[in-house]
Order: sequence, then C-alpha cells, then structure tokens
Amino acid sequence: MLELPDKKVTPTENIVRLGIKLPALSPTSGSYIHATRSGNLLFLAGKGVGSYRGKVGREVTLDQAQEFARSTTLAILAVVEKELGSLDHVSKFLKLNGYVNSTPEFSEHPKVMDACSDLLCDIFGDAASHARTSVGVAATPDQIPVEIEAILEIENGTKG
Repeated sequence: MLELPDKKVTPTENIVRLGIKLPALSPTSGSYIHATRSGNLLFLAGKGVGSYRGKVGREVTLDQAQEFARSTTLAILAVVEKELGSLDHVSKFLKLNGYVNSTPEFSEHPKVMDACSDLLCDIFGDAASHARTSVGVAATPDQIPVEIEAILEIENGTKG
C-alpha cells in the first residue's frame, strides 16, 4: 500500500486506486436489517452475493469460493458505506465470521476467508487486522457457498 509521509491514504482513496466499485445495496429478505449499532460498534448481518450455488469441494471450487468471498466483502462494504456515509469512518475491523457451505471433506475454510481478509487489508491497511472464524456448515441460504458477517469499531460521533 502506497502511503505518503505526511498523509495517511484513506479507504476511499484505496478503493479508487484499486479500481473497485461497490455494488448497489440489495434489500433484506427477512425480518432483519443490514446493520445495527451500539455505541462505537457496528454489527453487520451475514451477507452472501454472487452467482455460484452449491457446496465448496463439490460444485464450487476453492477459486470460485474465494471469488464469492471477495464479492461478498464488497457487499459488506456497501452496507458500511450506507450506514456511515463513508468507509473512512471505520476505525477497525474487529471480527469476521465466515460460514462456508462445504462438503464434510473440505478443509480449506481459512483459504476461502483469506480472500475477504486480504481485500480488507488492501483497502483499510492496519485497521483491517481482525479476529476471524472460518467454519464449514451443512447449508446456507439459497445454497450460497459463503456467508460472511462482521463487527466493526467506528469513529466516535459518526452519524449514519
């Protein structure tokens, strides 16, 4: 990540530098909301987007699951931007939970979630250092390969 000596590169600047466009925010499909706040914490509902369906290790390859995780990360960031007005109000990613719809034999769940973690690090730098859980599950909504949820710390006084 390129940083100038006197100026910290912001997440918004990194998004532009990387040529990333955040997706439109899709409506929720149940009795929940995209995010909820408590003090300086932002809790995000689980997200999963993309065209792949099926189990990682059978219908979905590791590479496809990683692509799905990256797309899901962008959907997460779209929620954060809507909630906070700017990605620049994120102080720190605290926790990610990754649920991988996989065969019982598949064991590379952390590699799937690395795609999410690596993208966050490219955008947020040190603020993306987070604790993480990567587990295999028997099923996910609509048989998506990966569902990701996040907990973030946000700047004091951030309106949204």
